[in-house]
Amino acid sequence: MIRILISNLIRFAVLVFIQVFLLKNIGYYNLATPFLYILFILLLPFETPNFLLFILSFFLGLTVDAFYDTLGINAAACSVLALVRIIFINLTVQRQGLETEPEPKLGIMGFRWFFFYATILTVFHHLTIFFLETFSFSDIKYTLIRIVLSSVFTVFLILLSEFIFFRKKER
Repeated sequence: MIRILISNLIRFAVLVFIQVFLLKNIGYYNLATPFLYILFILLLPFETPNFLLFILSFFLGLTVDAFYDTLGINAAACSVLALVRIIFINLTVQRQGLETEPEPKLGIMGFRWFFFYATILTVFHHLTIFFLETFSFSDIKYTLIRIVLSSVFTVFLILLSEFIFFRKKER
């Protein structure tokens, strides 16, 4: 339990650091902005209680908002991400699978499941961020292009980081 707590605290700090000091300045003509920090929420263990998941998600978004000066947009998007994560896991993971697979990682759940998991959650996160940011449907085409390109960029970075730290499932 302590090991899981410490590894998640380190993951939180490292992902926020990477997001704020490296990825904040990376983008493609303001069309593709990576949000790698959401990997913290994606990799939380299955048995994380829902109230704790929402608190951690909100705190993660608020931490990023403090550096981005976005007034709660990331906190709201991370809260939506937590809700979609709960729904997705309840629909796709069987109850007996929760005891054998403790975390939703690529090496444990398999590529196909993890790819859909990361893609769907990333798209919902980006929908929330970019529509709250523009708060208008006047530039819907531009906003949708930003959502698609940023989602592709973010999912690519998530998969790349998972392949870097890939461990095959023990049987």
